[in-house]
Amino acid sequence: MKNPTLARRYAKGLVGALHQESEYAAVYAELSAIGSLLEASRELPKVLESPFVPKKKKDQIIRNILAASPPSEKTARFLDLLLAHNRLDVLAEILRAVPLLWKERQGVQTFEVNSAVSLTDQQRERLRAQLERLEGNPVFLDYRIDPGLVGGLSLRKGNVIYDASIQGRLAKLKQKMIEG
Repeated sequence: MKNPTLARRYAKGLVGALHQESEYAAVYAELSAIGSLLEASRELPKVLESPFVPKKKKDQIIRNILAASPPSEKTARFLDLLLAHNRLDVLAEILRAVPLLWKERQGVQTFEVNSAVSLTDQQRERLRAQLERLEGNPVFLDYRIDPGLVGGLSLRKGNVIYDASIQGRLAKLKQKMIEG
């Protein structure tokens, strides 16, 4: 990640400008298509990020790309903002943050769930139901496999980490033994 804090700020700004689910879906799809195009090309991101290429030339390149399928006004303005501040390099990180922030805005809490092995559907459903009961809100669980975990789970919600892994328990036991 280049700059997750910066990407999150841009993502928050974008989500704040969106008002309806349909608008969110359209803008996100348009930005994702542009992000995919940037990832697929080796030279295009270099040209757009180069301080030696004049802004007018960069704008013209983007307009030529978008001419095939003109984006919505909000998408075009957001891209102009990224170009004006030479921040197109964080678009991929912005695109990762936007769906989570949109869900958050809708009242859905997001948890990152790390486990050593993939959870069964029944385990996932029990975990989701338990977290919804504790949070009092709907939750979205983003599952990831972490081969570094010996067993158990590690949950993350924003900056708060709930460690129910064997590795975490061993670390707590070690700390208690050190403290005496």
